[in-house]
Amino acid sequence: MKKMIRSLVVLGAVVCVAGSMSFAQSAGEAVYKSKCQMCHGPNGTPNPAMAKAMGIKPASDPEIKKLTTEQMISAVKEGKGKMKAIGGLSDQQIKDSVAYFRSLK
Repeated sequence: MKKMIRSLVVLGAVVCVAGSMSFAQSAGEAVYKSKCQMCHGPNGTPNPAMAKAMGIKPASDPEIKKLTTEQMISAVKEGKGKMKAIGGLSDQQIKDSVAYFRSLK
């Protein structure tokens, strides 16, 4: 009986840890969702009205894919086109959010 209870406790702990790991956000994803998603869309594809009004291209666009990480970081820090600079972020947060954006398809 003790063995069965111990096994169930261990199984419960493993399930809890595995479940929390699958729902964890990366640091870049969290920054992207709080600072970028409203214009660039949750999956890197802006809504058509926003794309037209602001000239936003999706993450999958070949022109966007050609940009270097440094160019994207510069756009976040200094702004680009109609996009204004995004303040209040550390260099690491910007790097993480750019890496997350580049991972979107």
